[in-house]
Amino acid sequence: MVSPLGRRQFLTWTGISLAGGYFGMKGGNGWVYGQGQPTGESAAEKLGWQLACQLYTFRRFPFYEAIKKIAALGIRRLEPAFFLRLDAEQPGLVTSETLPPEKRAEMRQRMVALGLSMPNFYANLTADRQQARTVFQFAKEMGVETLVSEPPPEAFPILDELCQEFSINLAVHNHPRSPTSRYWHPERVLAVCEGRSNRIGACCDTGHWVRSGLQPVECLRLMAGRIITLHLKDVAEFGKPEARDVPLGTGKADYREVLRELHRQGFKGVMSIEYEHDSPDLEKDVAACIAFVEKLAGELLGA
Repeated sequence: MVSPLGRRQFLTWTGISLAGGYFGMKGGNGWVYGQGQPTGESAAEKLGWQLACQLYTFRRFPFYEAIKKIAALGIRRLEPAFFLRLDAEQPGLVTSETLPPEKRAEMRQRMVALGLSMPNFYANLTADRQQARTVFQFAKEMGVETLVSEPPPEAFPILDELCQEFSINLAVHNHPRSPTSRYWHPERVLAVCEGRSNRIGACCDTGHWVRSGLQPVECLRLMAGRIITLHLKDVAEFGKPEARDVPLGTGKADYREVLRELHRQGFKGVMSIEYEHDSPDLEKDVAACIAFVEKLAGELLGA
């Protein structure tokens, strides 16, 4: 996701060959990672975990190209972002409320053709009621259940009203700690949730917590009861805003305990894999993330 980090340069990761070991891994339910349409219900789904992909992962590609790659990995849910390109052949169009009606219909048709849905949308929300309403109208039209955003604190009275009107959630996202990051700490998210309906909560970005020098499991405990969705992300170094993403379970987020804590809390909902490192082995790295979640979910089911 766009942040003060900018576009990272490739750094050699000595363990990257491990990620390839997950590619094509088969789960006990017949799910084959990286080989298109899965068969049966995954262990994650049995726990109520709905895996999605945040489109910033595939930002190198326009939306129509990226969703083919995501579908090929067996993921069936998307979280587009308001600033990403729609189509290489239609310059100037982005996946947002700015799309005209016929292009929204085209976007929906392309998703349906691949068996994809759009439960989450990373949105630009402000305190301008009309601007916010336009975003909610777009979200409703696209089948969105949760808007992920970082609105200014003064916007929340308006946004809570719109959440009720449209029956759409708002999940407040955290970027790494910086002078411009309002919600880097869970307490700041909880402050804007206080007194709001249960449609207002958090999109917990575990990797950004690590970059901010926070322990994800402790943060999840603080956020208990307000977690609506997540950006599943692991990073190589603790407390460094520039730390690069690595496959889940291979970094400093203690991902086995992250997922165990979510299970302990009884979390059920959308979990978007977001892999910010523009890896030369991007699909394999995302497949490794999927496989890690599935493996741990299988362990939890068997416990």
